[in-house]
This record gives sequence, C-alpha cells and structure tokens, in this order.
Amino acid sequence: MTYAPVILLIVGLLHWTTRATMMDKLADNKRCGDPECSYVLSMATALDDFIAPDCRFINLRRGQMVYVYSKLVPSEGAGVFWSGSVYSERYVDQMGIIGYFPAVVVNETQKFTEDTVAMQTTDMDFYCH
Repeated sequence: MTYAPVILLIVGLLHWTTRATMMDKLADNKRCGDPECSYVLSMATALDDFIAPDCRFINLRRGQMVYVYSKLVPSEGAGVFWSGSVYSERYVDQMGIIGYFPAVVVNETQKFTEDTVAMQTTDMDFYCH
C-alpha cells in the first residue's frame, strides 16, 4: 500500500492553512436559503463602489450584479452585511469569489425565495485565505 497520496494531501492542507487567517465575527447569526447557504436568496445591483477593507469582503463596482447567498443578522448597533458573489462579463476575474459587503451599497432587484433558514455563524464564515 502506498502512502504517497495521503502524505501529499496532508502537506497540501497544511500549506493551505498556514496562509489562512481567522478574522473577527461580523455577526452571530445569519439567514440563508438552505442549511448550507448554497442557494441564491436574491440578485442585487451595486449602487456605489465598495472597496473591501479586508479578506472577508468583496469589492463591488457601481452597476455590478451581485448574487446574495446569506444575510447577517446584526447585533445591537452593528452594521448589516450580506454575503455574495459578483456577476459581470466585465469582471470575470472576480466571479465566484464570495465575500461580505454592506447591504446599503446594493439594491435588491429580484428575490428568489422568501423562506429562509435562521442559523448561527461559525468561525469558518469569517475565514480568510
């Protein structure tokens, strides 16, 4: 029996996690379309540019379409953030990257579901690499 594939997998995982950073939580709870937060809740259009302050967030450009996957439930006095990924033929390099953005910089244009699942956030929701 050969252990080479297992050793390569472990080394690869260790290498990947050495560059990762655990960031502070933005909220303790979130709302998603399913328990895995893999269903798109809605589409939104960026009203203004947003520059990501750290690796938890994504950059948005005015007019860009955004798929919304989850909505953080704010703590008292905290801002409201949603998570999503951008969609645009002009910004192909950003497509598929999921991150947070302030809800106030987008206009929700189409809701796909009203039924949401309330769940707690975990440290992995704010994991950066």
